[in-house]
Amino acid sequence: MQPIHLDWIDIAILVVYFAFVLGIGFVLKRYMRSSNDFFLSGRSIPAWVAGLAFLSANLGAQEVIGMAASGAKYGIMTSHFYWVGAIPAMVFVAIFMMPFYYGSKARSVPEYLKLRFDEKTRALNAVTFAVMTVFSSGISMYAMALLLNLILGWDFSVSVWLSAGIVLLYISLGGLTSAIYNEVMQFFLIVAGFAPLVYLGLRDVGGWSGLTARLAEVSTAQGYAPGAFSHSWQFMGSATSNPMGVEWLAMLMGLGFVLSFGYWCTDFLVMQRAMAAESMMAARRTPLVAAVPKMLFPFLVILPGMIAIALTQHHGASTFSLPAKPDGSLNYDLVIPLMLRHYFPSGILGLGLTALMASFMSGMAGNVTAFNTVWTYDIYQAYLRPKASDAALLWMGRAATVVGITISVGAAYFAAHFNNIMDLLQLVFAFVNAPLFATFLLGMFWRRATGHGAFWGLISGILAAAVHHGLTQPHGATTLVKGGWLGHVWRTYPSEMAQNFWTAIFAWAVCFLVTILISLVTRQQKSDTELTGLVSSLTPRASEEHVVWYQRPATMGVLVLVLALILNVIFW
Repeated sequence: MQPIHLDWIDIAILVVYFAFVLGIGFVLKRYMRSSNDFFLSGRSIPAWVAGLAFLSANLGAQEVIGMAASGAKYGIMTSHFYWVGAIPAMVFVAIFMMPFYYGSKARSVPEYLKLRFDEKTRALNAVTFAVMTVFSSGISMYAMALLLNLILGWDFSVSVWLSAGIVLLYISLGGLTSAIYNEVMQFFLIVAGFAPLVYLGLRDVGGWSGLTARLAEVSTAQGYAPGAFSHSWQFMGSATSNPMGVEWLAMLMGLGFVLSFGYWCTDFLVMQRAMAAESMMAARRTPLVAAVPKMLFPFLVILPGMIAIALTQHHGASTFSLPAKPDGSLNYDLVIPLMLRHYFPSGILGLGLTALMASFMSGMAGNVTAFNTVWTYDIYQAYLRPKASDAALLWMGRAATVVGITISVGAAYFAAHFNNIMDLLQLVFAFVNAPLFATFLLGMFWRRATGHGAFWGLISGILAAAVHHGLTQPHGATTLVKGGWLGHVWRTYPSEMAQNFWTAIFAWAVCFLVTILISLVTRQQKSDTELTGLVSSLTPRASEEHVVWYQRPATMGVLVLVLALILNVIFW
């Protein structure tokens, strides 16, 4: 495949962007006087900035590349990751969970688990979360390497190490604040870079009606009903009726409940942005501010994938076609880079590629800042040097940034086994976030949940995910990375995503049940006083009488849910 040709103006736009990113890091370096400044921005970020950063931290390359890939692989059903798999959970975080996170003054999610349960539960979550963040960071790095390989024709390994060096520099300089303000800039870049792509693609295929007609050919060619790629709910009565291979129960429970709430309610990557807000009210508004643009992003990142598969299936006058991998499957991860090359002229191409670079920076930097915080506070300070000075913690945070990025390089090579990086990302979430959500749900709303119950519940949930993954495989799997590694395949799923949803359901259910059973036979070690501010029934509700009714989190949450429901109905 020939590299993308860049004119001088495209290169100039990219150079200005990288200079700006690094410049933010250098400017903010002098403000990083303490570990609190480096890891939590001194808790001084306004709600609208925290909200956009909350969204952009999730809007990394794995989302932009992965959601476009999923749009090509699964069609409009990918929108469920937003309207079912994000919005309800974001509202729940704002209304119910943020008061506990922010009010407890915990510096991280694992530290909250220590306050609510005990030290061993915190340690387990710190380790599993650290592993998850380097995997997620590696996925972003893999996506960036693909892009550099396509743009410049560089070797994959060279691209991986170069991209790692760029992020290492600006995060080690400015910490979380550098990441947050770059994420805000990256949000606007992504909108500006991808909106023209969607417009040009839709115009090429004849608008929405032309796209649905071509997608009907894709559906028929793959053995589904004509509307399977253009309807989000209509063909979910059976797992064999839609390209994602899931029925409505797996969608609502696996994605809408377990994976969605598990990610948005417990992942420190996004929580860190809200916890850096300037006040409790700002922290609660942060997920709601993020929810509004979040529900519109399917039109920016999923539609390009749907257009790409429609053009690949029905060439006509178009010369666009997705390439195949060595195993014969289409390389869905190349949707966005190839669409940019196909549609954008010089100048606009530079803007589109800069937006894609920005998404990579956002995702990788978010995971790295979460990793260095958890490592420093919840592993290094908690177990290795409890009496470490603030200066030592600041130094360790920068050192952890180097280590986290280095480990991420290995994860980037692992990601190359999947033709859709979103499949891999959801698999990681099924192992880590799904059982963790069960722990949080019981911990926040059931006073009787004990530290022993939480710890063994998490262990059991992770093991349940491993056993289910080891006994199942997606259809057409050619590597043990995708399951079946226990030597016997108990069930074959229609797709990787269907396997992920059911892995998450098993992990959540086992953790939930085991936590309850062990809590009932063990003694609660925390007094009511210690649990105040950590458990719902023991925490006084904050007064909102001074807040105008339409600015209250509950009111804003209801409005967001109504808008999401309308979108589900429109694309039913």
